[in-house]
Amino acid sequence: MRLGPIRVFALLLALSACASEPERSEGHRARMRRVAADVDDARLRAAGTDGGHWLTHGRTYDEQRYSPLAQIDAGNVHELGLRWSFETGTRRGLEATPIVVDGVLYTTGTWSVVYAIDARTGGLIWRFDPRVPRRYGAIACCDVVNRGVALYAGRVYVGTLDGRLVALDSATGELVWEVVTVDRSRAYTITGAPRVVEGKVIIGNGGADLGVRGYVSAYDAGTGALVWRTYTVPGDPSQPFESEALERAARTWSGEWWKAGGGGTAWDSFAYDPELRLLYVGTGNGSPWNRHHRSPEGGDNLYLASILALRPDTGRLVWHFQTTPGESWDFTATQHMILADLRIGGHERKVILQAPKNGFFYVLDRETGEFLSAEPYVEVTWATGVDPRTGRPIEAEDLDDREQIVVVAPSSLGGHNWQPMSFNPETGLVYVPVQEMTGAHAADPDWRHRPGFWNTGMDWGVYQYLPAPPATGALLAWDPVRQREAWRVPYAHLWNGGTLTTAGNLVFQGTADGRFVAYRANDGEKLWEAPAGSGVIAAPVTYLVDGVQFVSVMAGWGGIFPLLAGERAAASGVRSIGRVLTFALGGDAAPLEAIPAAPPPPTPDPEALTRPEDVQQGGVLYHRWCMVCHGQQAVGGGVLVDLRHASPDVPGHFSRIARSGRHLARGGPSFADHLTEEDMEMIQTYVLSRALVAAHGDVTSP
Repeated sequence: MRLGPIRVFALLLALSACASEPERSEGHRARMRRVAADVDDARLRAAGTDGGHWLTHGRTYDEQRYSPLAQIDAGNVHELGLRWSFETGTRRGLEATPIVVDGVLYTTGTWSVVYAIDARTGGLIWRFDPRVPRRYGAIACCDVVNRGVALYAGRVYVGTLDGRLVALDSATGELVWEVVTVDRSRAYTITGAPRVVEGKVIIGNGGADLGVRGYVSAYDAGTGALVWRTYTVPGDPSQPFESEALERAARTWSGEWWKAGGGGTAWDSFAYDPELRLLYVGTGNGSPWNRHHRSPEGGDNLYLASILALRPDTGRLVWHFQTTPGESWDFTATQHMILADLRIGGHERKVILQAPKNGFFYVLDRETGEFLSAEPYVEVTWATGVDPRTGRPIEAEDLDDREQIVVVAPSSLGGHNWQPMSFNPETGLVYVPVQEMTGAHAADPDWRHRPGFWNTGMDWGVYQYLPAPPATGALLAWDPVRQREAWRVPYAHLWNGGTLTTAGNLVFQGTADGRFVAYRANDGEKLWEAPAGSGVIAAPVTYLVDGVQFVSVMAGWGGIFPLLAGERAAASGVRSIGRVLTFALGGDAAPLEAIPAAPPPPTPDPEALTRPEDVQQGGVLYHRWCMVCHGQQAVGGGVLVDLRHASPDVPGHFSRIARSGRHLARGGPSFADHLTEEDMEMIQTYVLSRALVAAHGDVTSP
């Protein structure tokens, strides 16, 4: 009997489940509970000297993602081989950094599912599904991803896509407590990993693209009680401000920004200095993006696109630094932050390092927030430089997008996105997954706030006329003292994985085209690579079990770029099954092949273009309502369905699918209040025209 690829995959999953039947003895659970209970404040503070484990998101509170392990080094890394792999059973993006303590690996997959895995063998110990309602897929701006857990005092903490903070028993995966952290009348989501600081679980949220007000919260790790909440942007000025810092910030806004939320969500990046007792939080873009709609009389719009230094016991703001005043390009400062001690200008300085989306690499004094330096690490055209005295970007001229299309570099995907960078104190270099791409911006003259939908204030309809710009990626080694490039490894694709660096003079990174690679840290020479069976965007970790050094990474390509970027994304190895891959010296497990994509269905009959005169207007509507998930000019990126090649019955049911919420349970849309039947017919006509162009190139289209 010959089995098709789907049945083969199902059989493999079944066999994997049988092979990894968890040990559930009470003795085993007691050991796991005891081990995880040992992760307390003292152990987290001392994580830098604990090379055998990966205790928190960036391994240490300073988020350097540097491991002192050197059993695997530049001289023997060529002997690395796959030891084991674990199948998650998902085709969506995997972005988590695993936490590994005493032989147990804790990680997350799509829809906020949590896994506890035997780090020796890859056997499943337990799995927890928070059962996120699938309707949240429609408001998750950047795929239904999750970036990992926190471990503390015998519990595993995870933020869920629908806005909950959940505490689990680390030994059994059983629910201990959960709390809703967001206002569910707004389009909030959580994709970032929590951190535990001084007995409090720190969590932010996302949703600024759809229209929310950003904040970061601290919950008691034992009880789940809210300890404090710090908003990142001011609310309705007719109401009392929550703090003096927000009252000051309100003077930098104008108009009625609060009606669309304002933005500034703290959706990913945190770091902590226990000596200074400062918690660092990166904040996001404005809501809406376009500043002319958001704050029509101008202003810096604090604290968008900023680094905030907070007191961890109260959430009080100590200092702030804004990387992009008056942010209008989706240039978030939620990118990974690293704390380091560097000798600058002849003096030892405690610094914070960040390469935010806007293209400049920043070095700040982390005690005071003093600006030290900033230089472009990718091509930058939206600004001509940074004022060396104030740190304020010097914006280029002629950037008003109300009367013209403005093209800038970097694009809204940023010179560096969420994928973590790492710092090696021995080489003095920061290893950044960078990308080079321009982006087009045009204000939507008819914009109004639409709750629950994208509220950028941008005219996405212009994208039907623009060719996809060239886009490349690179692994960049950056010297933060000299503020210059040390070396660079170019990639044909962008959206590559986060980095890990070790005392073995190594840098590890996964790539968009399905490889896991080790480079020599001091000069970038490639020393080893292995097939990952999928594109990789997550960052690797390394740890010891029974005296053996392992390197683990989650492989499964997804997120916002594969949704948006069409054929460039589909060509990068996105079609695969998500896995945890673990390597060790002498590992000899056979690499798992990616499951090949099924061929597209037959091209629709040209007679289906019943209203060719509606192609142009359909293109405008498509790019406003559909492009974010299904790609520019209807060219799908491989994560969600390419509408040009949908099954034959889809064109006849466009309205039913998109307006009535037929696929809401799968994360699909419900546009009944915003799109008419006639609108849907025009979108259908546009998509059919794009399908015919793809097949024949002879159908008139924009």
